Amino acid sequence: MPQNLPPPPSELDLKADIVFNASNPLLMRQLSTCVGFGSLEDKMGRWYRFVRDAIRYDPYSIDWSEKANSASRTLENQRGHCVHKSVLFIAGLRALGVPARLGLARVANHLGTESLERKLGSHILSPHGYAAHWDGSKWVKSTPVFNAELCQRLGTQPLEWSQHEDRLLQASDSSGSRFMEYLEDFGLHSTFPGALIHEKLKAEYPKCFDESGQWRLIGE
Repeated sequence: MPQNLPPPPSELDLKADIVFNASNPLLMRQLSTCVGFGSLEDKMGRWYRFVRDAIRYDPYSIDWSEKANSASRTLENQRGHCVHKSVLFIAGLRALGVPARLGLARVANHLGTESLERKLGSHILSPHGYAAHWDGSKWVKSTPVFNAELCQRLGTQPLEWSQHEDRLLQASDSSGSRFMEYLEDFGLHSTFPGALIHEKLKAEYPKCFDESGQWRLIGE
């Protein structure tokens, strides 16, 4: 994945808004329950593992509205796709005082489920959501999306937490076969880029929208 140099954090990267609603009571209670005591790195790691493993990955729950993508809504649903889970992780980081942004990218899913590929008509996932936090000197990218149970089923290892090194996608499965790869990075975003998400979905999957322009892909 090409390296870019986004600007250092601003006050927006700590802000609790309608999507990254870090001050939501439900989110605050869950964060307090998860992170416990210890260093900031320990707390971030516990929150990462909660979002990764306790929130079920659901690739069909696509929506580009702010309300549907709020961190608290994902916590209530206990499931979400890559953008939902990354937003939830970011909101928790902001509540811990860590500047964080949402990243979007276009990725190739070489070992995706047959059902999802058949419905999308492609092994490309776009836009794929990930998180980025500021470690004091640089933006560090992570993907708290694919839970340990799902990774085991697909024959790969879950992505572990690192405060200072990028943890984006598994490049290969346990047998060494190609698993996923980044094709294009759409950058980091301090506020929710709903219009950009809609634009990328329309460009990649035009057949997944009905005549009224609504997303019509649902799970089995």
